[in-house]
Amino acid sequence: MTEGDADSPSAGHDYFMGEALALAKAASDIGEVPVGAVIVRDGEIIGRGYNQSICAHDPTAHAEIMALKDAAASISNHRLVNADMYVTIEPCTMCAGALVHARLANLYFGAPEPRAGAVISSARVLENSGLNHRVNVVPYIRQIECAELISNFFKKKRQEK
Repeated sequence: MTEGDADSPSAGHDYFMGEALALAKAASDIGEVPVGAVIVRDGEIIGRGYNQSICAHDPTAHAEIMALKDAAASISNHRLVNADMYVTIEPCTMCAGALVHARLANLYFGAPEPRAGAVISSARVLENSGLNHRVNVVPYIRQIECAELISNFFKKKRQEK
């Protein structure tokens, strides 16, 4: 298998992060911070989510939480064993904790979040030795696109003021 094959791991990462990016753009279109997430199991998307905190008046309506809820409903189980998450931005503390509770196998994310990121940036929640589950982390999937989407969103917001 070569890098360009549709079945190669990198092609899968590109595809699934592309789906998360499309969801992030949908969030931006409704005035939400552009973050999108998908949950994948056995090569199939079982959950989708994007930020909806502002529209839903819900501080927990982050892309990751929405995707987890969607996936859990689609398989009728709160445990998402052998499932992976692709999210455009590094998860916050709340979302990182939810990944552990859901028993996700892998977290793939695009861009780090230097202030609120709780995986590799500020808090490193998933490295807590007291946790009863470990989530494997692979950062920087389509990092440039993910970072540009969010930075352009905030640049536009600043220009509107």
